Amino acid sequence: MAARKKNRAGRRILVAGAGLATIGALVAAMPAGASQDDVDAAGASYSTNGKGWGRMVDVQLLSFNDLHGNLEPPAGSSGQVTRVKPDGTTEKIDAGGVEYLATHLRQARQGNRYSITAAAGDMIGASPLLSGLFHDEPTINALNELDLDVTSVGNHEFDEGAVELARMQNGGCHPTAGCYVEGKEFRGADFPYLAANVTKEKTGKPLLDPYFIWEKDGVRIGFIGVTLEGTPNVVTAEGVKGLKFGDEVETINKYTKILERKGVKSIVALVHEGGMPASQAVNYNCDGDGDGDGEGVSGAIVDIAKNVSPQVDALVTGHTHQAYVCSIPDPAGKPRLVTSASSFGKLYTDTTLTYDRRTKDIVRTAVASANHVVTRDVPKAEDISKLIEDWKTLAAPIANRPQGYIAADINGRGSTAYEKPLGDVIADAQLAGLSPADKGGAQLALMNPGGIRADLVYKQAGAEGDGVVTYGEAFTVQPFTNMMNVVDLSGANLITALKQQVSGSNLNSVKILQVSKGLTYTLDMTKTGADRVVDGTIMLNGQPIDPAKTYRVAMNEFLAGGGDGFAALATGTNKLVGASDLDVFNAYLAANSSASAPLQAPAANRIKVVQ
Repeated sequence: MAARKKNRAGRRILVAGAGLATIGALVAAMPAGASQDDVDAAGASYSTNGKGWGRMVDVQLLSFNDLHGNLEPPAGSSGQVTRVKPDGTTEKIDAGGVEYLATHLRQARQGNRYSITAAAGDMIGASPLLSGLFHDEPTINALNELDLDVTSVGNHEFDEGAVELARMQNGGCHPTAGCYVEGKEFRGADFPYLAANVTKEKTGKPLLDPYFIWEKDGVRIGFIGVTLEGTPNVVTAEGVKGLKFGDEVETINKYTKILERKGVKSIVALVHEGGMPASQAVNYNCDGDGDGDGEGVSGAIVDIAKNVSPQVDALVTGHTHQAYVCSIPDPAGKPRLVTSASSFGKLYTDTTLTYDRRTKDIVRTAVASANHVVTRDVPKAEDISKLIEDWKTLAAPIANRPQGYIAADINGRGSTAYEKPLGDVIADAQLAGLSPADKGGAQLALMNPGGIRADLVYKQAGAEGDGVVTYGEAFTVQPFTNMMNVVDLSGANLITALKQQVSGSNLNSVKILQVSKGLTYTLDMTKTGADRVVDGTIMLNGQPIDPAKTYRVAMNEFLAGGGDGFAALATGTNKLVGASDLDVFNAYLAANSSASAPLQAPAANRIKVVQ
């Protein structure tokens, strides 16, 4: 592979196989009076880092994750973070928006000669209309302007399949939509997307670059990027067709050895898998007792971090949309940094990696890191503002079209309850759209909670007026354009599916389906596993679900394919494919709300929860 072109900051970016300057050239570039000892075995010279010439160099690593195409500031609770104040009370802070993220990152880089910006996946996919309408080209353009150096893929990078992901990397106009701006072809990402554990089934070769080497003045840091092995479980089958997703730990350890053979001893893993901190506060101290045991965070990332090679110096993670800066012991028992910066561009992590030129490795004990809020009290980055305005002009005729009216906020993504008010609305919309005999004859509808990407916010986002739901806002809630399915499902399999919410792959991270009106049951969280769904309580319109009876169930194609660990839902037969989830959602808003009679937030009392 050849070296990539210089980015706007002039940093030289290398990928596997790119050549380095010769030792002679490096010696010639050394300052007067420097000795041969100032050149290490690989020929890296001791150049200034702003603090004089010396052995140790501070390298700044700025990172974020799970942007999901949120170019504009996210609305409602999706655009807020919680911070603990010195007196112990908490405050909500409005955060996010790429115009502000750009300013914060640019300010953070000032005075840092060695600065790298990296991300841990889901930069695109499940995006608001401003980006999603244009197949996320606006977000890639914005990330280029941000001077992103490298990112791993996430599961949502596969929402439109491997071919479209390759277009995001390499550029070119969309195969059916064409070029959105006359005379301008989409140039693709200036930064490499890394997918070390994603291989082509037919050839076994990596889909994209597995690793990347950043280099400046002889300082070399390798990055390995992986997404969660379970990506096929959270993406439609079409999106991952022909691909194989390998174990995260095995893959990172494999490429760590490859990088070491290339003389790269400083390594950062970009892992699109994450954990859950004990507190939702963005300034929560994950290592309160200072022993670096990682007890402040739980979830899949803990096992990954404990088994990834000790030669990896830090893990930048994502996927769970949480904020944490923790130390988790590596296999040698030494504390190692693991970070995550929430989602939607609301935070960024600033990490100082102290690089030893003599050993060419990171001094682990000298690593310092913290999450910072992307506040909106800084000037907007003018170049990003112009980019957003240009795309908004193209999107405006569609985005600003009114779809319905609400009387107050109806929370979806921003709700912490198992049953979300907006989840009820979406499930009811799917039932209403697919219950007519000629539309499928659905008797109930199920909606996956992860498919609800935002809240419906009462306050106007533009000039549409308070309480007006625009097409753009509806799209932000339901951005996948999943086709609706109606299938025959036995009562026994329906009961099993509800139990799979809290068992199997969902045992330790429950996924509570949102249910349409008429379906009720009790969820007892004091119990464990499948027993949490209480036998005998599952009712449809007041009648117990009969295991021997057949029911017509509406759900999106993702769930109908067994996504999110709901294998029982994939047993459905006699399938009818209906309109898209967004179309039935918009039709429901139009039919059930008006300016004089706006839609009320549901009580969200279909699932009785015992805790």
